[in-house]
Amino acid sequence: MARRASWKGQLKLRDLTCAVGLYTAISSSEKISFNIINRKTGHRVERQFVDSETGKPVERDDQIKGYPLDNGDYIAIEGDELAALMPDSDKVLKVTRFIALDAVDTLYFDKPYHLVPVEDHDAETLALLARTMRDENVAAIAEAILFRRNRTVLIRPQDDTLIATTLNFDYEVRSAKTAFKSVPEIEFDEEMLELAGHIIGTKSGTFEPESYTDRYNDALAELMKAKIEGRTIEKKAPPKHDNVVDLKEALRQSLGGTGSKTKSTGKAKAAGSRQKKAS
Repeated sequence: MARRASWKGQLKLRDLTCAVGLYTAISSSEKISFNIINRKTGHRVERQFVDSETGKPVERDDQIKGYPLDNGDYIAIEGDELAALMPDSDKVLKVTRFIALDAVDTLYFDKPYHLVPVEDHDAETLALLARTMRDENVAAIAEAILFRRNRTVLIRPQDDTLIATTLNFDYEVRSAKTAFKSVPEIEFDEEMLELAGHIIGTKSGTFEPESYTDRYNDALAELMKAKIEGRTIEKKAPPKHDNVVDLKEALRQSLGGTGSKTKSTGKAKAAGSRQKKAS
């Protein structure tokens, strides 16, 4: 069965236009999912909305959104009030500027889509744009009304195709300063930096997505298969971890004791760190 586009419209760059579709690049259809069932009867359980005070079921027509106030009350928001705020879609993905390919912090990335021509005669236009953007090493910033919201979209070349990624808004991205504001400035001696660099060198390689598996989903599949076949799965023993306190010693052990030693030019300074005791 052919995949359906999540959105269709016109990609517009000045007077250049072509019909395009957005096809989601991420799928969760292969993941194992569950329904909630009654342990006693084995029947599926249906979700029901009830009034938190009376405990009585609330019919769908009586369910509306409410904004909570500090005193516990709610401001009722009707569906037509929300609908009036939604921008009208003109089905246009308008390119506003071109930027360096790596100019956008990946923290702003939301959902990726394949940007695909709708008709055969649109393929040439899109291929030309993809090839030129690849050669110029640039990405495009575009704006559109997608899924009833105004969205900013980053369009990047991938070989001879284009990937369109919706971007998070600035207010949705948390600054790293809120997480790292208490981390002190740390100085390391040359041996520690050399050991850490050597470890990185021994683990250098390339990203091969097909080599990474969803171990939890695989375990679920094996569990379902075992239950169908009437088997039990033995619980694996938890892995053992060595309690190495000294950072430099941990680096040496990571290299199997083969790391070369260099003369120290300074002591590692870190709040709360414990230095190795002299024998």
